[in-house]
Amino acid sequence: MAKEKKLDAKGYRKFGMLDKFAYAAGDFGCNMSFALKGTVQTFWLVYMTMETGLLSILLLLVQAWDAINDPIIGALIDNDKRKYKMGKFKTYIFIGACGLLVAGAAVFLPFPNASTVVKAILFVLGYIVWDACYTVANVPYGSMLSLITEDSGERAQLSTWRSIGSMFGNIVPMVVLPMIIWEKVTFDGTTDFLDRIEIPEGFDKSQFLTNPLTGEAYKIGEAVLSPATGKQVEMLNGELVFWAALIMGVFGFIAFMFMIKSITIRVDENAVKTNEGGEKFNVIKSFGKFMKNRPAVGATVAAMGMFLGMQSATTANTIMFATYFNKASMSGVVQMIGFLPVVVFLPFVKKLVNKFGKKEASVAGTIASIVGGLVMFIFPTIENLDTALIVYLLGLVAFGFGMSIYTCVSWAMMADAIDYNEWKFGTREEGTVYSLHSFFRKLAQGVGPSVVLVIMGALGYVSELGTIGQSAETAHNMCWLVAGLYLFSAVVQFVGIALIYNLDKKTLAQMNEELAERHAKAKAEIAE
Repeated sequence: MAKEKKLDAKGYRKFGMLDKFAYAAGDFGCNMSFALKGTVQTFWLVYMTMETGLLSILLLLVQAWDAINDPIIGALIDNDKRKYKMGKFKTYIFIGACGLLVAGAAVFLPFPNASTVVKAILFVLGYIVWDACYTVANVPYGSMLSLITEDSGERAQLSTWRSIGSMFGNIVPMVVLPMIIWEKVTFDGTTDFLDRIEIPEGFDKSQFLTNPLTGEAYKIGEAVLSPATGKQVEMLNGELVFWAALIMGVFGFIAFMFMIKSITIRVDENAVKTNEGGEKFNVIKSFGKFMKNRPAVGATVAAMGMFLGMQSATTANTIMFATYFNKASMSGVVQMIGFLPVVVFLPFVKKLVNKFGKKEASVAGTIASIVGGLVMFIFPTIENLDTALIVYLLGLVAFGFGMSIYTCVSWAMMADAIDYNEWKFGTREEGTVYSLHSFFRKLAQGVGPSVVLVIMGALGYVSELGTIGQSAETAHNMCWLVAGLYLFSAVVQFVGIALIYNLDKKTLAQMNEELAERHAKAKAEIAE
């Protein structure tokens, strides 16, 4: 006999583990594609050897479109009143997921010998195709959190599980992918290995047949060292990046399909009024309301800080590990250590939120992240590389512990910001509020890496030299850059959450109580 499903007062299946696991699967699907962003800059900088200035300009160009296209999709969803068999949000997610099956690989077409103009065209077109598909899936996915449950504690749980999905979605591109695409070069007794190395300008092939430290010819099995730094050459295999992106697209699609089939939407999405009184949608008016929505602005500033720092540090971090620590293939493993503290907080998130509040707990976390950023400024001063790496890891762990608190509740804070919009202005506008949040977040994702690429050029990085021909001084400069980016990230997060976001525990309780009264009154009027 089949087990009878427990239903809530509205007749829906009661909120439970299936909802949390399914929502996590959605962000896993998103990150099968999104987490590749960190590899995009490295791929085009190291494998395609695109000049830092040009890549910076192109990144700004595509990210500007990326940011603009989010509110457009959000407004489209808000104003779509058609009835869909799967529901409006799930239908849009399905369309985006189908596109992401192959779109993730579009920006990794491996043609390193193409002209600069062709490379620029491939980059822009590939990125636009990928971004369009990702936006169609991600905007409704993020907005859907506030429609799965109206309970603040359950929303916090969904936010936490979204972070879990994000974390596991990041593991493949962040940890496994570098191990696959980066190859340490050893001497095989022939000169065949030279065909697999992009010999940087200013260097001769003969320099890679002799150990620059001893002046002796290499023996079979010996590590081939860079004539510039004296460290083992690590080569990026761009063709493997392309195929890996295709495979990840399949995994992402499977995760999306599981979420669509398993999750329950308990708030009638077609009955949600995005514009009271039959007003037509007004982008300028909605943007103005968003800027008056302090919780939305505060959460957005914090997210921008996270991406301006951490996302921007990805390329510099990879270059640092390739040229300074000589561990490019292990860079992802080290980076993942910074995300592991999220797991530690998972069993305690609900208790922390109930006792202290989302804002209060997150502020404490940002202070811990600032301490971690300060610790990172120590490792570039240490000469012993093993000791320097340990200090870097200590700073990263401290940063990760602090960031994990905010990460676990960040999406629940945005759901509360959507409620705040209704509380203050009488309109919910899930898609618009979330997409404007996404607009600024993606703007940070574009501006940050672009600025960092320019800084890298100013610090001595020369694209034509790849990772093989960079000087020891440039490698050391990457260390200072990475440390500075992490500290900057923590400080901006603190400003957003502590100084702008105004939904503390007491105010949130008041808002929820007043909204509940409004909803009850509206239902009573309809019943009459």
